[in-house]
Amino acid sequence: MRTLNDYFIYGKIEDVSTAGQIYIPVPDDGKIIKIMSALNGALGTADAVLTSKIDGTAVTDGAITITQSGSAAGDQDSCSPSAANHVVEGDKLEIETNGASANTISVDICVIVRR
Repeated sequence: MRTLNDYFIYGKIEDVSTAGQIYIPVPDDGKIIKIMSALNGALGTADAVLTSKIDGTAVTDGAITITQSGSAAGDQDSCSPSAANHVVEGDKLEIETNGASANTISVDICVIVRR
């Protein structure tokens, strides 16, 4: 159950199988407590790894591995950052994909921040 002190930041990577990143603006101070992903199709060849950063600094325990084997639309994965996860208003949150997988598949991202 979430508290009233939690807020959510959303993003979408249009092609998780192409190396790159998205940037999401941070609207308020807090600590990232969870990052979740939802896959929109099956991956091919290899796992996709999503790495999170705040203004270029890696978030400790902030990586998600989306397993290729048996992947399908609707698969959800998550991580619970443990350090380097404090954000302030105006920061940019970066979610980077390693592009190791195959198939043009989008992935939706939800970042939970606790004030």
